[in-house]
Amino acid sequence: MNKTKMENQMSQTASNLKQPKSDAGAARVDMKLEVALIPVSDVDRTKEFYTRLGWRLDDDIVAGEDFRAVQLTAPGSGCSITFGKGVTTAAPGSFRGGLIVSNIEAAHKELVARGINATEVFHGSPFSPAGRISGPDPERQSYHSYIAFEDPDGNAWIVQEVTRRAPGRMDPATTNFASTNDLASAMQRAAVAHNDHEKRIGQRDGNWPRWYADYMASEQSGTELPK
Repeated sequence: MNKTKMENQMSQTASNLKQPKSDAGAARVDMKLEVALIPVSDVDRTKEFYTRLGWRLDDDIVAGEDFRAVQLTAPGSGCSITFGKGVTTAAPGSFRGGLIVSNIEAAHKELVARGINATEVFHGSPFSPAGRISGPDPERQSYHSYIAFEDPDGNAWIVQEVTRRAPGRMDPATTNFASTNDLASAMQRAAVAHNDHEKRIGQRDGNWPRWYADYMASEQSGTELPK
């Protein structure tokens, strides 16, 4: 994969690569990413930052003078972050992480409203500032529009707009929305697509609920969208 393609598909995994063979009779053990350790220099300052960001405080554990662990979770996320004292030996500011949203412009507006010093919305390279182009992706392709921000230590986050998943990331037989905002955004995209669908068939589609459902499920799983 060339550098450009790699950058444009930052949050895609190696699901499209050839998978190693496994024993067909063996049960698969699911492994879900649960927590990322963030190296920080000032625990209380970092706790205030991520709380202001709107992340849920899950725990703040103190065990003596040499250990403290603070855990927070971003809205709609199944993975949390943990930072504190005695948690990691990594240098403060060395962490790099990725977040996804269904509407990059709405996410930027919320970050700014919360007092977060975020970049403008951009497309191009999510990694190299020199390769960033102002504004969202002109075609609003999934995985192609970004925001960047840092916490007080310089731990860096890239926020990426994902509206249609790459194939293999989700079970095509199921669909799941982490929040009412994500569901509303998906319904809005389905409404626009359905309007085009009715124009193509030249009449009103009375079975629009099913069409919406098929469109939204296909969008999430990365399978072919209904016409």
